[in-house]
Amino acid sequence: MPEGSDNHIGARVRIARNAAGLTQQELADFLNRTESWMANVENGRMPLDRYSLITAVADRCDVDVVWLLGQPYRLRRDGGNLAHAHVPALRTGLRRAGLILSGHPGLAPQGVAVDARTMRAKSQQANRARQSANLPKVATLLPAMVEDLNTAILVSEGTARDEALRYMVDAARTARMCLNQLGYADLAWSAAEVAAGAATQLGDPLVKAQVAWDRCGALLHQASLLETVAVAEAALRDVEPLATARDGSPEALSLRGALHLRCAVAHARGSQGQDAWARIDAALEDADRLGPEFYDLDAQTVFGRGTVAVHAAEVGVEIGEPDTGLSRVENVSVDDVPSKERQTHYKIDKARALRRMNRLPSAVVTLKEAASSAPYYVHADPMARALVEDLARVGVPSQAGALSSLIRSMELVH
Repeated sequence: MPEGSDNHIGARVRIARNAAGLTQQELADFLNRTESWMANVENGRMPLDRYSLITAVADRCDVDVVWLLGQPYRLRRDGGNLAHAHVPALRTGLRRAGLILSGHPGLAPQGVAVDARTMRAKSQQANRARQSANLPKVATLLPAMVEDLNTAILVSEGTARDEALRYMVDAARTARMCLNQLGYADLAWSAAEVAAGAATQLGDPLVKAQVAWDRCGALLHQASLLETVAVAEAALRDVEPLATARDGSPEALSLRGALHLRCAVAHARGSQGQDAWARIDAALEDADRLGPEFYDLDAQTVFGRGTVAVHAAEVGVEIGEPDTGLSRVENVSVDDVPSKERQTHYKIDKARALRRMNRLPSAVVTLKEAASSAPYYVHADPMARALVEDLARVGVPSQAGALSSLIRSMELVH
């Protein structure tokens, strides 16, 4: 087993179960599992590798999912030290942004205002790094960018201030994704709220819907499934008139589909398979209306047919239908999705699906391919790490070298 006996999710499950006053049998019954399965999980001999199960454990034992997962991992390789080193400065910038957007008096600029062209260039650079799944690069860019925007919002007026607010929405949304992936769920929620504050001042319904999509992302990382659906449904009601109007915009249709995908994941993690597939199908209808080559990079959702396939793969794994998840969206190649981040997410879930289909060598190859393309993104992903631990337990002789490389890169050996 890669990790020590006191440094895996099973050990934290045991702590949580004991604190909740539950026996192994009682928690196993709640999860529809056996007592021996529960014992194996707690001893590190059985993986806990689905968010649906992890969420159920956290709910029953009344503990935080992020704690249960052991995040943040603070990996040293592949730029990990660099990424985490910039989090304190980003926290400070987001805190100031929240105060500024709330109209708190007495706040002074901490620099010289940059011009619109510079703000645009920095925003585009951060978004490119995000879609490239380069978390260390994103974390490096964001602190100075957020502080520049704080200054611009403080000193600008009229259309110039509105422009700064739009870039703040983009920056805070990018920060939300980065912080979630790095394992700072509470700070990711703060970033989503900064984006919401800026969007409220703009008053643009599409921008508000974009922020709702990010709020859902933050809520999913905290296993707040009911709240995820509630936020998405409220945004869907606001977007619906724009999406169904005779001259409805592609942006509104895309956001509607992206919000359905958020609901699909929430339903799947709540073990509501029928509802999850219904949302996948609704999103696919919107993607088909937009056309096979449409992908919404401007809204950061990258919504399109390939992105529906990405989410279908995750849904399939979470509800125990991995083969259906991989085949649900026909005639699409995820490799054509113009986002390495989305492609990498898919490969992680494809590897998880292949493991459940007992195609162990293919699972290792797929995950290794993902890690070669976006190393820190994969190495810091909780489900990728759980998969590697599981594969190491059962053994994959034909891929022993690749599996050992993943174990070392994820720093699972201490």
